[in-house]
Amino acid sequence: MAAVLLLVLTACTAGFGELKLRIAAGNSGGVYYKLAQTLAGAWQTGLDIDRPQVLQTQGSPDNVDKVLTRQADVAFVAADVAADRYQARRDFAALARIHDDYLHIVVRADSDIRSVSQLSGHRIAIGSPQSGVEYIAEWLLLALGLRDSVGTTTRGLDDSVVALRNHEVDAFFWSGGLPTPKLLEPENRGRLRLLDLADVLPKVQALSPVYSTATIPASTYDQLLPVTTLVVPNFLVVPKSMPDDVAEALVRGLFDARPRLALANPAALSIDVHPGIETQPVPLHPGALRYYRAQKT
Repeated sequence: MAAVLLLVLTACTAGFGELKLRIAAGNSGGVYYKLAQTLAGAWQTGLDIDRPQVLQTQGSPDNVDKVLTRQADVAFVAADVAADRYQARRDFAALARIHDDYLHIVVRADSDIRSVSQLSGHRIAIGSPQSGVEYIAEWLLLALGLRDSVGTTTRGLDDSVVALRNHEVDAFFWSGGLPTPKLLEPENRGRLRLLDLADVLPKVQALSPVYSTATIPASTYDQLLPVTTLVVPNFLVVPKSMPDDVAEALVRGLFDARPRLALANPAALSIDVHPGIETQPVPLHPGALRYYRAQKT
């Protein structure tokens, strides 16, 4: 009888059928959102739960704030924003480092603007209010002494693209995975150009230890030349109060879903267990750590 009772109790507690999840996922045109939709389906199947709700948000600062205020259970967050927030509020932890974001400074293909310094005197869209794009744009403009010499407007990716094409702005900032689907839409192909940041990157990298550099190949957006730019890792974060078994299951589901995530966006090709533990200065959730230890990473 004791053995039967144990089996019944195990069957009742092994699944996560009552678990409800909300994923803070950024702009609907960005990589976060595409990956979140796929991840929601993977977690639904793998954990045998209702499909998690994917929340459209302003971006990384908004996402982590939603976790801190319990309006979301999982959030995609840029590492620079996560590091900054963690200094003030240590109520969240990381599940994994996922893909990297690449800073895009975009101008019209026929623009005379050829370098970041030439943005002076122009009007620039710097991302949605409270977004990771706005965060990095403000820091970059300040570090380069351009903040007082440009006009800025806060617009999301979709609005920024339209405003650039309509000559309402002369450039816009975007931080996202490669490629960002919005920039590949037929009406945008051949009409946009990325600025190279190689000459200003040392000053910008000094702003945060999480920043690194990389090249965006010319083929990514049908450009004539590759560009050097700033790279920002991304984390999946959750409240510290999340039960360990739930956090462990979410991490397992994330890595099991890698093939599906890569089909949703090639940025997910970089998601891997070994760099997954690199979330400093935000610590890993104990449940996530349990998963990585079991994988001997």
